[in-house]
Amino acid sequence: TRIPFRLNQNQALLTFEDEEVAQRLTKMGKHAVNLDNKIAHVSVKPFTLEMGIKFELHVTISGRKISVSEVPELCIPEDWMRDKLELNFYKSERGGGGEVENVKYDKQSRTAVITFLRPGAANSFVRCTKYPFYVNGRCYRLSVSPNTDVHLEKFQLYCGISKKTILLKGIQETEDDEESVQDMIEIHFQKPSNSGGEIETIKYVSKGVTWVCFEE
Repeated sequence: TRIPFRLNQNQALLTFEDEEVAQRLTKMGKHAVNLDNKIAHVSVKPFTLEMGIKFELHVTISGRKISVSEVPELCIPEDWMRDKLELNFYKSERGGGGEVENVKYDKQSRTAVITFLRPGAANSFVRCTKYPFYVNGRCYRLSVSPNTDVHLEKFQLYCGISKKTILLKGIQETEDDEESVQDMIEIHFQKPSNSGGEIETIKYVSKGVTWVCFEE
């Protein structure tokens, strides 16, 4: 699972190989970092991810049902319209379709769900977006789409904490480019004399905002 984190301007994220280094630097709180002969007083904050939600989205396409929309508004009873829809798609057996088991028709939304008796009968309509509908000598065009069942699984809240990562705030702007400043920050926090240690990854943002992804 990839969890995003918003890194703002003049901030940096450092991940150490040893979590004890990160915890030690966090407890110290303030650090004086030499940025091209200018001392920047930065603060170290513990790194936590904002609470979020993760889930698995499952979509199942029915082999027996199709969704129909743009059903024409006609001055006929609803049960007559259901019969005409059933007859129309029953006659389409050559192009798929076939015997209809059920028709759910909603006059207000001008939509319907057609359920065929034969499994796989709806598959031939997957690539068909418009379908002819013959009523009282006129031909209308129905919008046809696959009928899908969507459900969520493994719905979880998360709030990530990385004990090996620290967040630097208050880094002063300099005339140096972003990469040079990042190198100077890395050199400072790698030195044992500065209570630092070996750094796995580092990301510094001098302007704007960037998103950093962490893998669970």
